[in-house]
Amino acid sequence: MVAGHFGFAAVVKARERQAPLWALMLACQWLDVVFVPLFAAGIERITPVAGTAGGYGQVIITADYTHSLVGALALSAIFGLAAARPWGRRNGVVLASVAFSHWVLDAIVHRGDMPILPGDAGHLARVGFGLWRIPSAAIAAELVLIAGGAFVYWRAAKAAARSAGQETRIATFAGASVLIAGLVTLTLNVFGL
Repeated sequence: MVAGHFGFAAVVKARERQAPLWALMLACQWLDVVFVPLFAAGIERITPVAGTAGGYGQVIITADYTHSLVGALALSAIFGLAAARPWGRRNGVVLASVAFSHWVLDAIVHRGDMPILPGDAGHLARVGFGLWRIPSAAIAAELVLIAGGAFVYWRAAKAAARSAGQETRIATFAGASVLIAGLVTLTLNVFGL
């Protein structure tokens, strides 16, 4: 799940107009943003599933800090607290929730590789329903999130433009941009480009 996170953030933007779109887009990928330096340092890893080339959904992600349940809650709270300073408490809660939605959506697609506690402390059962085992279903789920998010965002932007007495062309452009960006991201991810 990469592009689908952006679709969810677009849905939230449609309902929470005061939250900056760029902050919502960053929030929905916050766990992966923190994952990158840990991956570069060799602390967290991506390993191809045995017998595969490691393409879309064909990996085991060992992100025992950023993608553990408790780690995701902590990182989301940090993001929300940082966002509350410039944009207020409500936006902080919204952005923290969007950041945590990353973990929830990943739990649907991941292959049981997400621990409960950071560092896999206690070696508890790992979470992941494994939708990636059926790539066509995972792609379809991401497409629904992307298209649904773009549509809901476009509809809200268009309504806001109308109520402000403005043209709706910018709203159409914004909705189309969300859709195109999501589709490009998904395509790059699926084809490993």
